[in-house]
Amino acid sequence: MTDRTTYVALAGMRRRGWTDAMVRDLLGTPDVQGRDPRRWSLAPMRLYLLARVETLERTPEFTEAAALCRTRGAGAGVHAERRRAAVLAAVRAEPIEVPLLPGPELERRAVRHRHLLGARSPGPNPAGSLLRWQVSYLRHALARYEWLLDGLYGEIGRGEAERLLRRRLYEAIAAAYPRLAPECRRRIEVER
Repeated sequence: MTDRTTYVALAGMRRRGWTDAMVRDLLGTPDVQGRDPRRWSLAPMRLYLLARVETLERTPEFTEAAALCRTRGAGAGVHAERRRAAVLAAVRAEPIEVPLLPGPELERRAVRHRHLLGARSPGPNPAGSLLRWQVSYLRHALARYEWLLDGLYGEIGRGEAERLLRRRLYEAIAAAYPRLAPECRRRIEVER
């Protein structure tokens, strides 16, 4: 059995500032390779001798590789920031067209939409509920604008872009239907 205090696993190497490519290029094959006794996994556990790791960390090759990784990481951050700015600019620039419906037709569609969603009762304030339902229906009708967020799955700026898009949609609904403006403002405040 090996003394685990003198070895470093790949997770420990990452905490020390190593990348997978640096481990592969500078350290090569692991000193010990086997199954992790603490968890079941098909992937072998790779351990590197701590003395060998510390020796390599003092070499100019390691310093150069670490600087190169930091430079690449900064470049990726700049690219992500450009992508975020481009999506935010697209969300700001996209004209939003709200469907204009007569009042009774909007109410009918909102009630039908609400029932399709499975809601039963209008609650304590039926008039207020109807306004909320109309805003919900219009917001659902404008879901087609969510294509603007494509390509930002879990990326930098996704939350900010979603909030901006929702705010713009509620502002467009309020502009098209002034009687729904208080409910739209309320939703913008709640989501802020």
